[in-house]
Amino acid sequence: MAEANEPIGFIGVGVMGGPMSERLLQAGYALIVHDVDPGAMRRATRAGAKPARSAKEVADRASTVFVSLPTPQVVREVALGARGVVRGSKVRTFVDLSTTGTAIEKEIAAAVAKRKIVPIDAPVSGGATGAKAGTLAVMVAGDRATIERLRPLFEVFGTVFVAGRRPGQAQMLKLLNNLLSLSALAMSCEAMVAGVKAGLDPDLMVAAINAGSGRNTATLDKIPRAILTRTFDFGFPISGALKDVGLAVDECQALGVPMWVGNAARQLWQYAYAQGEPKRDMTRLITYLEKLAGGVTVKGKAAKRVSRNAVKP
Repeated sequence: MAEANEPIGFIGVGVMGGPMSERLLQAGYALIVHDVDPGAMRRATRAGAKPARSAKEVADRASTVFVSLPTPQVVREVALGARGVVRGSKVRTFVDLSTTGTAIEKEIAAAVAKRKIVPIDAPVSGGATGAKAGTLAVMVAGDRATIERLRPLFEVFGTVFVAGRRPGQAQMLKLLNNLLSLSALAMSCEAMVAGVKAGLDPDLMVAAINAGSGRNTATLDKIPRAILTRTFDFGFPISGALKDVGLAVDECQALGVPMWVGNAARQLWQYAYAQGEPKRDMTRLITYLEKLAGGVTVKGKAAKRVSRNAVKP
């Protein structure tokens, strides 16, 4: 079991890593953090973390290092690069909380294992809201004894699901989860646009769907919270959605599984990405569909309340 006074390394303290690292601090753990974004570093240090100038410096000062990073390529560089975690003198456990995909996860796991560093594959699901609330699904794979030692840390983030012993197994579970979630959002946005164009009230649509068999995480959460209100602030970018769907479809096709629906979802996310604003919130996908449908607007009664309560500059 990790001791609360033993420093833990945390690299990547942005949208997901920021609230996860803050929860560790609130639970009494000492953190050493690094991020290329100065703003993220300021927030983390204000919360009580100690700064480090590189991934290597984190790994020189902490035996357990978590990473929460945006792309597989960034994870590889942070783990294996010239100033990466593998160059650290103290690190003995490398925990990847990112959505990396199985191929790169296996590559990184093999490389760090050669340095006598135990790799743990541990992607999370639940978005920034879940990260702040500590309600994430933490999917882990790797050495069972190490997983059990780290379980108190994982439980600070949410509920732990042990996917297997091999690096990449947790990544596969996470990708399948995200494929379902993002495909449901895409289809739900299409349905909402079609309903509004047919003259249906969007608030009524969501209520009826959620009382019926069409309900899903988009209709239960994303659409009421970020689309009907027109705030588009769910906390995950279009670029991330495309990355996750693409990784999932590629992994499944490599297994010989036909992905007709998955490929259709990927095409829609590719279209949204191609509009030139990949950092926009993924819930803005519906705005492109609204435009293609002739300019309808999926707007609920809550949007008026948000507008009235907005803080003016």
